[in-house]
Amino acid sequence: MFIQTEATPDPAMLKFLPGERVMREGTADFPTRADAERSPLARRLHAIDGVTSVIFGADFITVTKADDQDWALLKPPILGAIMDH
Repeated sequence: MFIQTEATPDPAMLKFLPGERVMREGTADFPTRADAERSPLARRLHAIDGVTSVIFGADFITVTKADDQDWALLKPPILGAIMDH
């Protein structure tokens, strides 16, 4: 699986494009770890230190990071969690 990333206007957010359908319809917002309990993938992503929020759309996953985190360090475990799912 090749996952592309796309910058957003907010530097704390990064969009991951797995090239596959993520949601059948609508979006799903997981702003906290407690909210992520209803989704195995959101739960995996929230378990990564520095991830503060996750949003699923039709063909994308947007991850928000804490301000003190670096995307260079966060991207590998995020990509791994998406691929393992």
